Amino acid sequence: MNSTSRRSSLIRRSAIASAIAATALLATHTAVANSATQHPGQTAKKPTVVLVHGAFADSSSWNGVIKDLRREGYPVIAPANPLRGLHEDAAYLRAVLDSVPGPVVLAGHSYGGSVLSEAADGSANVKALVYIASFQPDVGESTSALAAKFPGGKLGEALHSVPVPLAGGGTATDLYIEQDKFRAVFAADVPRNTTTLMAATQRPITSAALDDTATKTAWKTIPSWSLITTQDLAIPADSMRFMSQRANSHTTEIDASHAVTVSQPHAVSNIITKAARATTR
Repeated sequence: MNSTSRRSSLIRRSAIASAIAATALLATHTAVANSATQHPGQTAKKPTVVLVHGAFADSSSWNGVIKDLRREGYPVIAPANPLRGLHEDAAYLRAVLDSVPGPVVLAGHSYGGSVLSEAADGSANVKALVYIASFQPDVGESTSALAAKFPGGKLGEALHSVPVPLAGGGTATDLYIEQDKFRAVFAADVPRNTTTLMAATQRPITSAALDDTATKTAWKTIPSWSLITTQDLAIPADSMRFMSQRANSHTTEIDASHAVTVSQPHAVSNIITKAARATTR
């Protein structure tokens, strides 16, 4: 081999060695970066948070909470609760839950708690339940009976009934909060210009949905958290305390109206993230 050939061979070998070294260095940097972003005891992907609204509200009532959760990196779904009947609503929610891959933290406001207690029973991917100014019925109990179990509720006297036709024939009764009473009984700590919009866009619930009795109780097998609103005129605080204590929920009390998801979204998102961290590490 002449000197020119030897020189070319050395250059090629040097280039190959440099490429191998660069590849090894890149792999080392990648491993270091990955180890810096994944802490011991944490999963790479956070659980999906599913938020279930209650009666006289819609999914937009979670908007402030959703902003907080997304800022923390949580995927969020806030489906529309049909509000037609406890078992029908629970079947709808269960279909949503079954479509979500990976672990779920399930939170419900008001009647949404009744629905999630029914829907999540036996669900392998639901790791935590969070009840926000909500109901936690046992088998055989209805939402309406629990709301009336202790004194202090003012919602019943503010309701307006509207008969509506059913798809299969017959009629049902839709319940609305009278708009001029909406802020006082539902959202006293929310600015008036916001409650005016909430009252006009409220979603009605059928009286049958409130009177339907629970057949399942997810809170007996899934860890639960409860946020009790002490200025609530829709569900007396004593009713929430009774349900939360019975379920052995991790309980927090807050000075807020029933519409706490709107008036104090940070407090709501905080309890949801606590539940997520405690159950999905």
